[in-house]
Amino acid sequence: MRNIAFLALGLGLIALQANVFRLIDGTSPWVAALIVLAALAADVARTVRQGRGGPTRPGVVTGFRVDWLLPALVLFGYSAAFALGHPRVGRPVPALVLPIILFMGVHEYSLARGAAVAFVLGYATDVLGIAPVGLYTCTYVATFVLARAAGVRLATQTTWMQVLLAGAFALLQSTMVLVLLAIFGRDAWAPRSLYPLALPHAIATASVAPVIFRFAQSLHVATGSSTRADARVPAA
Repeated sequence: MRNIAFLALGLGLIALQANVFRLIDGTSPWVAALIVLAALAADVARTVRQGRGGPTRPGVVTGFRVDWLLPALVLFGYSAAFALGHPRVGRPVPALVLPIILFMGVHEYSLARGAAVAFVLGYATDVLGIAPVGLYTCTYVATFVLARAAGVRLATQTTWMQVLLAGAFALLQSTMVLVLLAIFGRDAWAPRSLYPLALPHAIATASVAPVIFRFAQSLHVATGSSTRADARVPAA
């Protein structure tokens, strides 16, 4: 059940990612500034709401989460740079499914099942995108295995550690893509033309990681509760 839920979430994010570039290219700096204000208001409201409902110190805000503010700031920075005459700034298109794979890895999901989910999500990315079939299939499975081997579950409990982890693995995954394209690709110019996009891609992926980690955590808890409930039922 849990693997199916994560697979459905990943496929939905892949479909959404196919249209992210339209949002990025079609947003003016003024609209992006309004999005930043709306994201800030949403994060402040959520932080205050969590502080009032805290179990130990109700009514006190103990931490400010910038879940929506980070991607809004990245969008504003890109739109402002482009409007100011810097067309060579790389488009910050995030890998929306990568934080899901990292979540499964750092929470030490079953190696076989987690790799199978990463394989399907990578294959769907290859098919729906313009990448050679097998490129993201290979790199997503490798990313899951590396994240699982890292064993940094406790470090992902904070927003900024989620951002740093997603940014580092996004850079690693981009490096793997460039290396595979350089070795097996038909066009020798492809890696040279794509490597300037690696850093904006990593920054964008890191900025959306806290939001996707939160959705993944909700699925993790929802699908785990039924399993624990079944385990408590005595055998007939």
